[in-house]
Amino acid sequence: MFTEADHDHMARALRLAAQGLYTTTPNPRVGAVVVKDGAVVGEGWHRRAGEAHAEVLALAQAGPQARGATVYVTLEPCSHFGRTPPCSQALIDAGVARVVAAMEDPNPRVNGQGLGRLRDAGVDVRCGLLRQQAEDLNPGFVSRMARGLPWVRLKVAASLDGRTALHDGRSQWITAEAARADGHHWRARACAILTGIGTVRDDDPRLTAREVVTSRQPMRVLVDSRLEVPLGAQLLKGGALVVCAVRNPAKERELADRGCEVLALPNAAGKVDLPALMRELAARGINELHVEAGFKLNGSLVREACVDELLVYLAPSLLGDAAGMFDLMPLGDLSERQRLFFHSVDRVGDDLRLLARFSPR
Repeated sequence: MFTEADHDHMARALRLAAQGLYTTTPNPRVGAVVVKDGAVVGEGWHRRAGEAHAEVLALAQAGPQARGATVYVTLEPCSHFGRTPPCSQALIDAGVARVVAAMEDPNPRVNGQGLGRLRDAGVDVRCGLLRQQAEDLNPGFVSRMARGLPWVRLKVAASLDGRTALHDGRSQWITAEAARADGHHWRARACAILTGIGTVRDDDPRLTAREVVTSRQPMRVLVDSRLEVPLGAQLLKGGALVVCAVRNPAKERELADRGCEVLALPNAAGKVDLPALMRELAARGINELHVEAGFKLNGSLVREACVDELLVYLAPSLLGDAAGMFDLMPLGDLSERQRLFFHSVDRVGDDLRLLARFSPR
């Protein structure tokens, strides 16, 4: 169905889309390539919400050569008016002969309608080329559109025996510099970074992306059931979303004075309702949520099925009887264990980086 040239051009479109890795939120990362008589005549990638979509930029570069051309795009062209006009109509107006899309758009406002409009206009439409690679580029957008939830990636740095900190809470630094720098790239691609009050007390992190050039910093989210966060915490500088279970009007006013928003989401146990928080973040346009927290909050997120993916950095060291990755209940039988699926295993400097998912998607 697809030729070697088709694969090459779609691979190029995916590389273009990846250039928007840090900037497109809440929109998806999309790339497009226009090919006429075997030659690339136009390229484009979506940079940020409100700006031109990838197809429009590629068509503009191609100009009159777009007529009769093939367009490779990593996501189904949109069919509705949003901040910009529908790309499917732009392709029709340009007179393209063929459109190859990597995947359908899971947005209910599109969901096949863009491809349908192209077919109705006589355009030869194909879909599914390098679909998995396209989905891997936009797991958060797909999750938010299909499930009403962000894609939650939980990051842990640990020794080979699974320890994340010493008994006194110190954890700097278990992994080497290359792994720490790599972790900042994962922070930068996220829409928001979440941590807990325990991590703020122990480490006072900034939770900013610092080892990568980016024009946007992720929103910071703090789970703090009793609003115990110190007002001088670095996390609060520049504003953060502080999620609590117990209201404290005086503390809330002090946080508001520092540019922070306080959101109360209590559950029946007097803790923060984590599934409700995930739904709230999705409603705010959060595609990818990056978690850097302690073993207690990590365990709660896993127990309440709020995590999609584990990003684990393993250092070649042993820490002995110290803090672990997750606070989970003991099992009565091995059959009760949670199974994960390795998505990738890579060496980063002296350390290993494991990406494991709770479903084989």
